[in-house]
Amino acid sequence: MIINGLGESITGRSIERGFVGLEAVNIRDYAFNKHHKVDDYIYGGGAGMLMQAEPVYQCFKAVEERIREGGNIKPLRCIYMTPQGRVFNQQIAKELSGEEDIIILCGHYEGIDERVLEEIVTDNISIGDYVLTGGELPAMVLIDAVSRLIPGVLNNEASSDTESFEDGLLEYPQYSRPEVWRGKRVPEVLLSGHHENVEKWRRAQSVIRTRERRPDLLSETGCQCH
Repeated sequence: MIINGLGESITGRSIERGFVGLEAVNIRDYAFNKHHKVDDYIYGGGAGMLMQAEPVYQCFKAVEERIREGGNIKPLRCIYMTPQGRVFNQQIAKELSGEEDIIILCGHYEGIDERVLEEIVTDNISIGDYVLTGGELPAMVLIDAVSRLIPGVLNNEASSDTESFEDGLLEYPQYSRPEVWRGKRVPEVLLSGHHENVEKWRRAQSVIRTRERRPDLLSETGCQCH
């Protein structure tokens, strides 16, 4: 699922060109029982099944060993995708883009035995306050966002610097040809060729758009823009 989902567009090309390495590991391969079963009933009762600690731990150790064999001796970040984690944002993506290797743990069923989470997880990260079937889709969101920030992935290095959230604001409106579409004109300042005025307009529009659509971002950054 993860390889197929990320095998296209910018992320797919970055993998092909060697800017990003991606390996999807099936935890079931580390369940040493007849049917490669990784889930069991929950102690204390409750609906659903829980992923057991041992296959998760064995899978983690195998991946960790491969990373060490590759020469990375730095402390490893093991990220568990969970709605209980801190909400993923562009700042976290930038932070993670500086890591040489990242292990992302995807839960399923009712989650994972708490004991192994305490043993191996360094970061709990959420993509929002809702519940999904598994951690694969959140992991894909994280991988895509982080990959874009790795040098060489985007053809235009400046493009990631001007996207929404890079400076705590939403991105300004953008326009392409024709100059007039169904009676709507491109703002004159964008046709002027005056770069300083264009930048001022874009900054002002970013502030206006953020205030209208995501005022919480202005509070978080302490921006007093008017």
